[in-house]
Amino acid sequence: MEETVRFREQVVLVTGGTGALGGAVTRAFLQEGASVAVTYRTREEYESLQSSLATGSARLRGYATDVTNEDEMLRTVAAVEEEFHRLDGLVSTVGGLSGGTKLWDAERATLERMLDLNLRAAFVCARTVVPLLLRQGRGGYLVNVAARAALDQPAGAGAYAASKAAAVALMHSLAMDLKGTGIRVNSILPNIIDTPANRRAMPRADFATWITPEQIARVILFLCTPDARAVNGASITV
Repeated sequence: MEETVRFREQVVLVTGGTGALGGAVTRAFLQEGASVAVTYRTREEYESLQSSLATGSARLRGYATDVTNEDEMLRTVAAVEEEFHRLDGLVSTVGGLSGGTKLWDAERATLERMLDLNLRAAFVCARTVVPLLLRQGRGGYLVNVAARAALDQPAGAGAYAASKAAAVALMHSLAMDLKGTGIRVNSILPNIIDTPANRRAMPRADFATWITPEQIARVILFLCTPDARAVNGASITV
């Protein structure tokens, strides 16, 4: 496939970039000319992503990173800077899901796990990337993937919805912190994403009503372009 050039010479860090959504985002950026650094949990995930690429594999780098651990993220950001000598943006696709249990029946550990994956990860990633973007003085962009549940707060998903709502608030506050710097911060709030895991979990659902990772990736890429420079602090449902 022929590459377009919207992100040529740009470097993007995609946390969770080997997952179903993160992989779609990574492939989309590579297709549009960017160099992409991804975080991953296992080497097998990264190798699977590499083998799925139709283009841009030479511009992909992977880093085994616990994105909830600030020291590990600092090392990863430093490694990206050393490798590419710049960073233009961050897309955070790391997250977790828990649902189907009434609040009083949920395990206490569920709340901690949701806060780790959906809030702490977003906090740590932004906290470690923003200082580099500010130091470079070229502006930049951050997009965090939250969830429609942050607004809808469905039954049986208290810890999940609360953690996603907190992440939306965190990103909006960060956007206000960064006003005037040229760094934009936005959140994407998808409903159910059409992934193999979700299909296995909900085999009787109407998959045709679900949004695909590739559709979400296109929205994310738009938010990272100059055409979206007026969009900051937004929470966009998809």
